[in-house]
Amino acid sequence: MRTTSRGLFAVLALTPLLAGCFASGESTSNAGAGSGQGGRLRVALAIPPAQALSPYSNDATVLSKLSVAEGLTALSAEGTAAPALAKSWTQKNATTWVFELRKATFQDGTEVTAEAVVRALDHAGDATTKPRVLSDVTLTTKATDADTVTITTKSPDPVLPLRLASPALGILSSKAYAKEGTADPVGTGTGPFRITKLNGKTKAALDRFDGYWGGKAKASGIDVTWIADGTARANALRGGDVDIAEWIPTAQAKLLDKDTRHEVRSVRTDSLILNTKSGLLTDRALRAAARNAVDGSALVDSVFGGYADPAQGLFGPAVPWATDHRVEVTGRAKAASPAQVKSKTKGKSLRLAAITNRAELPEAASVLQQQLEKAGFTVKQDVREYSQMEADLLAGKYDALVFSRVTLLDTGDAVAYLASDYTSNGVYNIAGLKDPKVDQAVKSAAEEGDTDKRRQKTMRAEAEILRTDAVVPLVHEKVVQGISTDVEGVILDPRERSLIDVDTRVK
Repeated sequence: MRTTSRGLFAVLALTPLLAGCFASGESTSNAGAGSGQGGRLRVALAIPPAQALSPYSNDATVLSKLSVAEGLTALSAEGTAAPALAKSWTQKNATTWVFELRKATFQDGTEVTAEAVVRALDHAGDATTKPRVLSDVTLTTKATDADTVTITTKSPDPVLPLRLASPALGILSSKAYAKEGTADPVGTGTGPFRITKLNGKTKAALDRFDGYWGGKAKASGIDVTWIADGTARANALRGGDVDIAEWIPTAQAKLLDKDTRHEVRSVRTDSLILNTKSGLLTDRALRAAARNAVDGSALVDSVFGGYADPAQGLFGPAVPWATDHRVEVTGRAKAASPAQVKSKTKGKSLRLAAITNRAELPEAASVLQQQLEKAGFTVKQDVREYSQMEADLLAGKYDALVFSRVTLLDTGDAVAYLASDYTSNGVYNIAGLKDPKVDQAVKSAAEEGDTDKRRQKTMRAEAEILRTDAVVPLVHEKVVQGISTDVEGVILDPRERSLIDVDTRVK
């Protein structure tokens, strides 16, 4: 079984663009339209690398989208754990799992062994910035023999095999870990495509890796351009400069030919994250006032052009079980009136951040600014590209952030998202939330092995988080991907973890 379970996604039979050129100096053999079977794919991605494609950063999804690196497991059509570099596994007891490895080779020619897997997972746990997927668990790994890895956890982790499917836990060769605290995926993965060149934050070239255990890819390589501006990505597709352009802004979507516009309901939720740790919004009454002022439904048509659903909570229609288990939110603070807001803020501005990588977010920030100002706040916006803003966000330098988050990105398990983003020790806790009731609710869900009960507890944890007003859900997005009619086999993934695999090709 390949690491990408294609049954999970709508797989498109699509086709070639007009001739276009990749920048000089990049690998261009067989690039562009008319290149025929085996040609190179030209891809425009939205968010430039923040940390040189380190799997321990948000860059990890690039490695999975382009089929560069793989984990021990992958996601199945049902969102459960499926074999990848591990061909099978067994649970010995509540905290111990044994994984049997398949025969596979790293892109630098070395073999995938139990020792290599242990090195990779240990390195992830010791990383300078720990991957979000490890926020609520500590792994101890051991090579039982050349092809067997035993993994133990301090406390029961019923979804460990699912956790190991995270893009952040891709297994790389020993060469990747030469520098302590980070990992270099250039030429060190196991997937069907090997990174051969990374030009800063603008371009990358990938060649087909013919030693891939899952079979030879149909495309000879991938030429990647990072284009942060959504309109420019759409124009690159329309002009024939790329074959695939991800995340087409909703304002541009209807300008694309209908045969190149592909919509997928995403697990992505856009929210207003409120800083509970420092600044104006440490005051619960002010957070409640902000929550009352914000109306995400106003964004659905005005900003997203109908490519979104009004927020139901942290999890939307693409997570169908959430609706059945949703819990009423109680115990929220009483909102300050506009006069009280003005008195409490004493003329200080609410620092509102938005990132430019998704064109809709700055537009949403402007609408939210108007809503917040009606509630008595004075608002000052800061709008920048994500990689320029990430450190400041995690350091709590803003009062509020208009943010877009793929809630099932890291593991496919909702609990891991709640743990990383909203618990006291969460590594992606932009809200700076420290609430014992939230921590306990998330912990209870994490320890639950029964699927239905786990979902029930997950939604109780959601209600506890919403009670704090650390986050105000706005909309659930429908992502639009732009794909040339000369390309087939592109993956439309609700989780936004996959895009290209062995079957994707230029016709």
